[in-house]
Amino acid sequence: MDLPLIDACLNATSTVLLLCGLVAIKRGARKVHERFMYGAFAVSLAFLACYSTYHFVLDHPETKYGATGALKTFYLGLLLTHVVLAVVNVPLCVMTFVNAKRGERTGNFTRHKRWAKVTFPVWLYVSVTGVLVYLFLYVWNPALPAGGAR
Repeated sequence: MDLPLIDACLNATSTVLLLCGLVAIKRGARKVHERFMYGAFAVSLAFLACYSTYHFVLDHPETKYGATGALKTFYLGLLLTHVVLAVVNVPLCVMTFVNAKRGERTGNFTRHKRWAKVTFPVWLYVSVTGVLVYLFLYVWNPALPAGGAR
C-alpha cells in the first residue's frame, strides 16, 4: 500500500472539500457548508492516521529530496512552512469547530467567523502544500530512479 500517495490524495480531497465549504457559506447554505467542513475534517483525520502510521509504525525507506540549489531551497521552505502550519492548524480547527457548535446553540456565529478567517487559509495552505510536498518528494525528485521507484 502506497501510504504517501494515499496521504496526497487525502490532502487533495481536503482541499476540494474546503473550497466547496467556502462556496457554500458564501451562498448562504450553512447546512451544506457544515457538511463540507465536517467532511474536510474527517479526511484530515484520516490523513493524520495514515501519516502517523507510515512515519511512526511502519518500517519504511527514507526518501531524501535530491535537487540542489534554488530548487532544494524552495522545497525545504515549502516543507518547513507546511509542517509548522500543519501543527498550528490542529488547535485552530478544533477551536473553529468548538465555536461553530457554540454558535449553533446561541445563534451567534461571531467567534466562529473570526476563528474561521484565520483557520481557513492555514488549513487550505496545509492541504495544498501537502500535495506539493508529495509531488516534490515522490514524483519530481531527481534522486529517485526513472519511474519514481523508491
